[in-house]
Amino acid sequence: MQYRGVLRKMKTENNEEVDYFLEFKDDVIHLNQLLDKEIAIYFVEYQCLNCGKNKKIFRQGFCYDCFQEIPNAGEWIMHPELSKAHLDKENRDLDYEKKVQLQPHIVYLANSSNIKVGVTRKSQIPTRWIDQGAHEAIAILETPNRYLAGITEVELKKHVADKTNWRTMLKNEIQDKNLEEEREKLKEFIPDEARDYYLSSSHECNINFPVLEYPKKLKSLNLEKNNTYRGRLKGIKGQYLIFENDIVFNVRNSEGYVIDFEILS
Repeated sequence: MQYRGVLRKMKTENNEEVDYFLEFKDDVIHLNQLLDKEIAIYFVEYQCLNCGKNKKIFRQGFCYDCFQEIPNAGEWIMHPELSKAHLDKENRDLDYEKKVQLQPHIVYLANSSNIKVGVTRKSQIPTRWIDQGAHEAIAILETPNRYLAGITEVELKKHVADKTNWRTMLKNEIQDKNLEEEREKLKEFIPDEARDYYLSSSHECNINFPVLEYPKKLKSLNLEKNNTYRGRLKGIKGQYLIFENDIVFNVRNSEGYVIDFEILS
């Protein structure tokens, strides 16, 4: 059975194990059902997630021109502390920026390869944690806008990491931590502007990923260099497909690629 579609990040549902779905225009593939099956992926062309043109993808599924212009690729996306919608100041599109920035945001700790601090919209919990491959996570603050969450992250990352080691995460070389204790240690570093939003009673969220076999030595699949790949699916974690022979494929990094996806056995 073969499907064709544009890659976007996998949709998820946090059940006893995370359920993963690859969504194309006319089809939805429940990837958990394909564990230990052989599948093939063929690169066809590019399709920018904004303009829809067959132009080389630059970042986040967008071609270079779109990435430089569209509001949902503004610098405040990666750097929440640069958000200015609460001041009624525009970056690229004030209406869009108000819609996204002026809603509840969560500052959190997630443990995937190590404990890291991060920021996301409240509506993206626990999706954000799943996408990062975190086996445990906890909310620290719930702020009314992105700016307050951003300046809090800036201060907290002076005391805890803000990046995930994707190699360690995929190898499952992890340790469980008491995140409630870790959250309390960071409380004193929260900026005065955001202290009232501290969540003293939030609880740790635990996440289980559908993995039959973790890789030992990672080899990344790059569809631009290798247009065709066939292999047996051994697991899914974060936004990665894990195949036999230590091959891993970052679906999110390949957004905007048109592929043929074939189930062989």
